[in-house]
Amino acid sequence: MPFSSLGLLPVLQRAVEELGFVQPTPVQAAAIGPMLAGRDLLVQARTGSGKTAAFALPLLQQWLNGAPQAPKPVRGLVLVPTRELALQVGLVLRDVSSRMPGLAKIAVVFGGVSINPQMMGLRGGADIVVATPGRLLDLVRNNALKLGQVETLVLDEADRLLDLGFNEELSEVLALLPAQRQTVFCSATFPPAVKALAEQLLVEPQEVRIAELVAALPDIEQRAITVDAERRTSLLKHLVLASPDDRALVFVATKYATELVADKLGRVGIRAGYFHGEMSQGARTATLDAFKAGELQVLVATDMAARGLHIDALPVVVNYDLPRAAEDHIHRIGRTGRAGGKGLAISFITADSEAHFRLIEKRQGQRVPREVVAGFEPTAVMAAVPAAVADQSAGADDTPSTTPAGAGTGLDPNGGVKGKRPSKKDKLRAAAADAASDRAARKPR
Repeated sequence: MPFSSLGLLPVLQRAVEELGFVQPTPVQAAAIGPMLAGRDLLVQARTGSGKTAAFALPLLQQWLNGAPQAPKPVRGLVLVPTRELALQVGLVLRDVSSRMPGLAKIAVVFGGVSINPQMMGLRGGADIVVATPGRLLDLVRNNALKLGQVETLVLDEADRLLDLGFNEELSEVLALLPAQRQTVFCSATFPPAVKALAEQLLVEPQEVRIAELVAALPDIEQRAITVDAERRTSLLKHLVLASPDDRALVFVATKYATELVADKLGRVGIRAGYFHGEMSQGARTATLDAFKAGELQVLVATDMAARGLHIDALPVVVNYDLPRAAEDHIHRIGRTGRAGGKGLAISFITADSEAHFRLIEKRQGQRVPREVVAGFEPTAVMAAVPAAVADQSAGADDTPSTTPAGAGTGLDPNGGVKGKRPSKKDKLRAAAADAASDRAARKPR
């Protein structure tokens, strides 16, 4: 299916051809047409599938079809959870826009840097804004932006946006937007609570689901190595030194761990850097550039900092700590094996994390054989695995499970115990219900 069959204007068709897009990816083929038609969308496609262009091209076509105004009103708004993803989305929009007549003004704004240059850049308005929620609200409060004319809202990495820490900010942003608008949810994963909220915010959405997540990752080999918790750093050193030409992105649970593990690797001559959300933007950019250029062999990162990272030809991802949320496993291993390349994802399995890794296996519908590296044989006794989890993951090699992680086990997919108190998601969902009802009443059918 060529781009010409999707309803894009000739100028956009030429732009994507100049960028080397031969034909649309499956998510682009499925999402661009409905988005151009004004439909609300619920898009599920893995990292690296081309979903950024799937909403970027319709946003630019919307701008082309609009009447010029001064100052420029914000017509398209893309909310993202991290600075890195904001920069990545902005790059795609600007690459396409640069090949169009009458360059669209794309504003990319995020926290962690001075707000003053961003306010200066917004003088005269902006056509499309890509933002993290907190900084967007700061700009609105400083009268640098108005959101009353937004026609399309895109929530990219929607699962993380609606996770703890973003709910209240997102609720404030939604209150500033017109009730009659187009809304698009994009993410690699949709936990049940997030999908329930999306159903409250979207009006008769069209669902776009591109294959199964595991089936979409045929070139990522997964390994699960059992090891004592206190020997993970030594095992990591051993693996890195055994493959000195391979770069590795190593995921840990905390900011402190990024710095500690990187320091210990450096002591044995491994070129390692750390990457977390509390670093300055300049330090994060410099570290990431060094890793991409091969000046660093290992980058130790947290989940929040790593969302949105795009690193070409990354050979290896290591789960030093397992992700707290089972769904985040897909995001992590999706950093390797991109654009048709091959990748390797290694998970360290300790006695205490075996049960949680069973939930991850069940979520992805794939059993990963356990292995031991000579010299690093574990001595700790594995924690007991709940019977329901063990039963449902034991046959995953032959019969992948499609049941949501944790269903019927009493365990939350994030690794905790389900409680009965209303969560922030529940409160936001309730608040959104009224707004959705209002939108449904106003939106033309």
